Amino acid sequence: MGKNKGPLIDYNRLEMRVWQLAEPLAADSGAELIDVEFTQEFGEWYLRLFIDREPPVDHALCEMVSNAVSAALDAADPISQSYSLEVSSPGLERPLRREADIRRYTGRQVLVKLYAPRAGGKEFRGVLAGLTAEGLQLDTAEGREVFPLEQIAKTNLIADI
Repeated sequence: MGKNKGPLIDYNRLEMRVWQLAEPLAADSGAELIDVEFTQEFGEWYLRLFIDREPPVDHALCEMVSNAVSAALDAADPISQSYSLEVSSPGLERPLRREADIRRYTGRQVLVKLYAPRAGGKEFRGVLAGLTAEGLQLDTAEGREVFPLEQIAKTNLIADI
């Protein structure tokens, strides 16, 4: 717990390296890095960066961050295979990855996805109640649940629509 920067949930080594390269570049552009994802889809590799800010993210900001990160990735060369770089807003159901995200969105509806089933399920919906040394606290219809961070695959806001 204790640090405000970087993810709460583990990334693979490559995603963590990209996070370290991209976070200060996004900040220099007036944005906050929200998530990094390196994934293969239909035989093609994609490196996706999700950024946020107030006022909302626009195309010009995505392009600015993309250009800065692309240059840094070319210089550092941490990715051996070819890939496409995509930079976008995280959307209404943004992932919560850092302690600062948990503080900011406490009291909001979230979806917690676990790596392994617990009490018959891998997905839990409820009101985000905070973060303790024991883990993420969630107020569900059944009462307060605490999820150790190592059990959580993903936590996302649920859009208020």
